[in-house]
Amino acid sequence: MKHILHRAAALGLALLLAASAAGCGGKQPTAESSAPAPEATPTPEPTPMPEPTTPPVPLVAWGPDQVVEHLFFHPVIAYPQWAFHDCPSSKSQKEGLDDWMVTVEEFNKILQSVYEKGYILVSMNDVWSEVQDENGQWRMQRNTLMIPEGKKPLIMSYDDTNYYEYMLEEGFTSKLVIGEDGNVWAECTDPYTGETFLTQDLDAITILDKFVAEHPDFSLNGVKACLSLTGYQGILGYRTQNDIDIAADDPRRPAFDANRESERRAVKPIIQRLKETGWYFGSHTWGHINLGSEKVDLEWVKRDTVRWEQEVGSLVGPTTILFYPHGARPDGDDWHKTGPKFQYLQSQGFRIFASVGINSFSYVKQDISAVICDRLHPDGTTLRGGPGGKALGWYSQFYDAREIIDLKVRPDLGVTW
Repeated sequence: MKHILHRAAALGLALLLAASAAGCGGKQPTAESSAPAPEATPTPEPTPMPEPTTPPVPLVAWGPDQVVEHLFFHPVIAYPQWAFHDCPSSKSQKEGLDDWMVTVEEFNKILQSVYEKGYILVSMNDVWSEVQDENGQWRMQRNTLMIPEGKKPLIMSYDDTNYYEYMLEEGFTSKLVIGEDGNVWAECTDPYTGETFLTQDLDAITILDKFVAEHPDFSLNGVKACLSLTGYQGILGYRTQNDIDIAADDPRRPAFDANRESERRAVKPIIQRLKETGWYFGSHTWGHINLGSEKVDLEWVKRDTVRWEQEVGSLVGPTTILFYPHGARPDGDDWHKTGPKFQYLQSQGFRIFASVGINSFSYVKQDISAVICDRLHPDGTTLRGGPGGKALGWYSQFYDAREIIDLKVRPDLGVTW
C-alpha cells in the first residue's frame, strides 16, 4: 500500500471547419441554335476560412514543496453481492474484502470525484529523479512538475494486480487479455451463471483506461497508474511463478516447465500493451513479505528480492519503485534510520519506497539515494470513517466518503462518521 508523483503537459484542441463552394455553368446550345455556347465561367477558388483555435491551457510549475497526492487501490470487486454475502468464503474472509477493497461502483464514483476536483494523473518516475550532487554523490530529488493550469497532480497505484487464485472465487475478474481491438480487456466469470466473458467495465485497470480515453485531461501525457506486483502466484492472471520444490529430476518437472513457459509467453503482449498505454510497474516483493518483521531477516529479504527479479522483473523490466507489503517499513523505521534491509534493497536498484499513511507524505533521505513516501488507501476501512471518523477528513480533498460507500451491499458493520 502506498505513495505519489507527477509532472505535466497540456493538450490543445483545434476545431476544423470545412468551406464549400458552388460552381456555375453556362447554358448549353440546342440543336436548333447555331449560336456558340457561352464560355464557362471558371469556378473561383474558395477563400479559406480562418481556422478557429482553442488556446492551449497554460502550464504552471508545481514545485518540490507542493504535495503530490497518492491514492492506491487493491483489485476492485466486480460482484459485490457474491463477494460480501453469497460466496462460500468464511465470515472473516468476507470482512477482509470489506476492509481492503472497493466495489466497481465505488471506484467509478471515486474516479469521477477526483476528476471533478481538478486532479491529473502523473507518473512516480517524473516526481522524483536521481541526480549527482557537487560532491559526486548520487541523491534523489523532488522535481518541479509542469502541469496544466488549474490542475493538481495525483499518483495512482494498484497493489496485488496478480489475480490471485482466491480472488477468482470471490467476485473479481480473473486475468488481463488483449482483445480483438488490440486493447487490454479483463476476463471475468459470472459467479452465478458460470459464463466467462471479456469486459472493460469490471476491472480497475480497464475502467481507468476507458475513463482516461473519455477524459484525456485527467492524465498528463497519457499516464495511468503503477501496478504493484508480487510473484508467488504469477502476474496479471498468468501463472508465471516457478516452483522450487519440484526438483530438476522430478517427473513432474517437464510438464510444469512447459506450462510455465506458455504462461510467460502469453503475458508478454499484455505487459507490452500496458506500457504502451501509460501503465508502469513496481515491486510488492515476490512473497508479499513483511519487511518490518524481525522474523523476516536480511537473508530472507535477499532470497525474495532475487526471486522477484527472476520471475517478475525478467518480464516487466527494471523498476526503481518498491511498495511495502502491509505498509511495513524495513527495519521498523525507514525515516529516521537506514537499516540493513533498506540498504540491501537500495543496492538492488530501488530508489522510491512507498508505504501507507494518513496523508501523501514524502521524504528525501539525506544519507542514501532514496525517497520514502506514504499513500492513502480508499477502501472499506477508510470509507467507513476509520478511527473516530477521522478518515472522512483525510480523504475530503478527493471525495466525500458518505457519497461513495455502498452500504446497501456491504456487510452491516457500521460507520464512524
